[in-house]
This record gives sequence, C-alpha cells and structure tokens, in this order.
Amino acid sequence: MERRRGVAEVAGDLLGVRELRPGQREAMEALAGGRDALVVMPTGSGKSAVYEVAGVLLGGPVVVVSPLVSLQRDQALGLRENGLETHVLNATAGRARRERAHAALAADRPAFVFMAPEQLLRDDVRARLGESPPRLLVVDEAHCISAWGHDFRPDYLRLGAVVAALRDRPVVAALTATAAPPVRAEIVERLGMRDPAEIVKGFDRPEIRLSVRRFGDADDRADAVVRTAEELDGPGIVYAATRKDTTRYAERLRSARAYHAGLRKKERDAVQAEFMDGRTRIVVATSAFGMGIDKPDIRFVLHSHVTGSPDEYYQEIGRAGRDGDPAEAVCFYRSEDLGLPRFFTGGLPDEDTVAAVYEAVTEGPVTRRELAARTGVSARRLAVLLDLLAEAGAVRLLRRVRPVPDPPSRDAAVGAAVRLAGNRRDVERTRIEMMRRYCELTDCRRRFLLRYFGEAYDRPCGRCDNCEAGRAEARADNRTFPTGTRVEHREWGPGQVVEGEGDRVTVLFDDVGYRELLVESVLDNDLLKRV
Repeated sequence: MERRRGVAEVAGDLLGVRELRPGQREAMEALAGGRDALVVMPTGSGKSAVYEVAGVLLGGPVVVVSPLVSLQRDQALGLRENGLETHVLNATAGRARRERAHAALAADRPAFVFMAPEQLLRDDVRARLGESPPRLLVVDEAHCISAWGHDFRPDYLRLGAVVAALRDRPVVAALTATAAPPVRAEIVERLGMRDPAEIVKGFDRPEIRLSVRRFGDADDRADAVVRTAEELDGPGIVYAATRKDTTRYAERLRSARAYHAGLRKKERDAVQAEFMDGRTRIVVATSAFGMGIDKPDIRFVLHSHVTGSPDEYYQEIGRAGRDGDPAEAVCFYRSEDLGLPRFFTGGLPDEDTVAAVYEAVTEGPVTRRELAARTGVSARRLAVLLDLLAEAGAVRLLRRVRPVPDPPSRDAAVGAAVRLAGNRRDVERTRIEMMRRYCELTDCRRRFLLRYFGEAYDRPCGRCDNCEAGRAEARADNRTFPTGTRVEHREWGPGQVVEGEGDRVTVLFDDVGYRELLVESVLDNDLLKRV
C-alpha cells in the first residue's frame, strides 16, 4: 500500500526534492499518520508540499479550502504539474466540471479538490461529502478564520461544523504563514482539531528591512509614498487604505496599476498577470491583493496607511523578498489613520435583532435560509449572530440550527452573545494599539514583531531603522515573566506573556486582549501569577 512508503520517498518521487525543509517532514508524518496538524511556516517554505505528500500517503480524496479563486487556480496548476489529479469548484464551475469533481470525491484514490468555504457549505457538496468523506481536509491560509470569519466571510466559522457532521471524520490540516498565539488557538478551536501537532517554524524574515516614517500631514505622507516607490528598485506593492487611494497613487506612479475588489475579475486578472511577468513594476492595492502571489523577487512593500493589527501587517510585508535577497518594508504612519480600523471594530449587535434570531431558533430546528426569511437578517449578518449565540451556549449549529437542551432564557442568551461580541471588539482594539506601539517604537522593530508572534528574540536585529540609528538596546526577557509564559490576572483572567523585558510586561489575555503592565506594580499587588 502507498502508506508504507516514507514521506521522504514520496516527496522525492512527487516533487523531486532531495531534502525536506524544517517542519515539512514533521507535518507530513503527522498527517499521514492520521493526526491533525496546524502548520505555521514562512511563505515559500513549502506548505503546499505538506498536504500533497500527506494526501498521496493517505490514498484518498483531499479537500483544500482556499480563500481566493486565483489562488485555487494557481495551487491546482502546481499540483497538476506534479502529476496529481486536481479539480477546482467555484461559482463559475459548470455542471460537467462539478460532476467530475464530485466523482473524484467519491473515488478511492488521491485527488485534490479546491474550493472556497462558501462552496464547501453548498448543499450538493455537503451531501457528496456526507456519502464519501475525504481522507484529508486542508484549510489553507487558515488565519482567515480569525481575520475574516467574524465579519467579512463568516462561512469560515462553519468549517468545524462541516467536519463534525461527516460520517467518517477526515484528518484536518490548517496551514498559514502568519498566526500569533491567539490566532493559532482560535484556528484549533474553530476547526474542532483533535490533539493537533503544532508545527511552528521561524517567523523571522531577516532579508526584509523594517522601517516606519511618521507624518503629521496627509499630503506630505502621500508625496513621500510616491517618492519612495519611485526611488526603490525592482517590483513592489503599495498597500492603500481605500479603493480611491489605489487609483490616486497608481495615477502618480510610473509603471503602476491599481488593484481592488471593485474591479471586474478580468481586469484584476490582467493586473496580476502584468505584475507577475514584469510588464507592470508596481501594484497599488487594497488588502485584496497578494495572498498566494508566488513572485519571489518583490523588492519592497510600502504601506501608505496603518493596518489594523501586527498580524495583518506581517502577513502583507511577508510577500517581499521571498528569493532571500534584501527587501524593504516601510510603513508611512499618521496616528490619525488608526481611526479607520477602530471604526470597523465599533458597534455591537442590536439586542432586538439577536433576540429575534434566538426566538426563531427556539421554535424548532430551522435552516439558515428559513431563519433569514423569518428574521429579515442578511445571510452574512445571520452567520455572525448565530456564531455568537452558539459560542454563548444558546444554539447548536448543525445542518439545521437547533436550540440546545434546556435552553437559557431569551435575555440570558442575548446578554451572553452581546458580551462575547464586546470581548471580540475589545481584543481587536488592543491589536490596533499594538500596531500603534510598533509604529511609535524606539526599540528594535523585528524583536517587537517576533515576540508578538510568540518567538523569543533578544538581540537587536541590525536591519531596522531603530537599530541603524543606534536606538535599539540589548534586552533579555524579564526573568519573572519570560515570553511565552502562561499567567492569570486577578481581574482579566488567563493569558500569555508576549513581551516581557525590563520593568514592563505585555500580556495577551484570552478575553480582554493585550495589556501592558508594570512589573513592580504587578508584584507589589500580587496581580499576576504564573500557571
């Protein structure tokens, strides 16, 4: 049987590689052995090879959940070049293509079917998987569960329920290049992963030089963005906050094109193709661009605005320097710009709307479509509210939405759901504040980011503006609360130290987000204990 072959042998035959990269073997062996795996590895380190080899060794169909049609297409093409059977299911797939994909899911052979979460949740796809569950279910770019699931694409939050409903549960793999400890924990919880192997390999990208330029005037900032993009050599990406900004910057730059979700698909594809083959040197984009772009020679990533979190920022700058040669990541910072991400974290769900959804569920099992019709709530908003009610222990999300046995009162259910929404908002706002800290930092920027992602890093990097200016200092972990330590606060509950040095310690609390504490005050008042 194929399973008897080792991962190195299959990788050699399939991919032509002589030596597996750090983390690849461990992840492949875990999945091929039937164990779930969360794999966090830098872009370009061969994450797709992990599920290719594991799928071949498991000997059956593999479902790959991937967020973007262009990314699915590129991933499928790469697997076909390795001689593997692949299919792509998306909104443009016709009947014949769907039938071929469904047939592959029902066959007892390795075949890779790529789809977005919205496709996986279609009734016909779920029915097929119910009859013939895949051997392996892969969630690529798994950080989207946390980054997009709570508002933009709530179907990401339902993936775990799909897995749980299958007759024979597949092995589950979650892959991403960037995930801080709380994001990793949420991925595991949301997907219902069972004792997963967690393979987390170095976040450090030493080839990328980090810098921040601060501005008080928006026009001065815009001029500096244009000037810097023109001065830097090679291909680059300029990220802008709005669609209008992408057009404005693209018009001012030579050999530049705008890219955003409001463009027709044909135009977006043309921009991407021109960038990939060098006809366009610069793409000015919203965050819609870049995920899965396999262009190793990107020499710079400029942010004309502040992102909503270090998670988002590090994901985007990681698209530079994948060939290992020097690259630049510059953030052009105005403190006023943080109002935009704060705006998107504002607002709690309307209590009357939550109550209407809950009361409709208590009447008996109901489909989401019926529930949307009864309540007048859009499908996207309904998914978010149901997730809150489920997390509050008030409903069960199966093929139909059902009340829990001995359900709480309406007021208790609504109150719990709104409190959870408030906690999420507060955590997101603390991530915004961590991004402010990064931008206003006078210490080593790389050390700050790596510690944010849970990686111990003591020395100044020498490759950021603060190090080059001599401002960064050699700082070891605080001995009382070193990085990575699990702690509990008397008021804020459990958390994890993400940065502990000198007289301060920064803790990511499970329920209230990031907090910076004075060690002396913590010790004097016995506020924090190690657990």
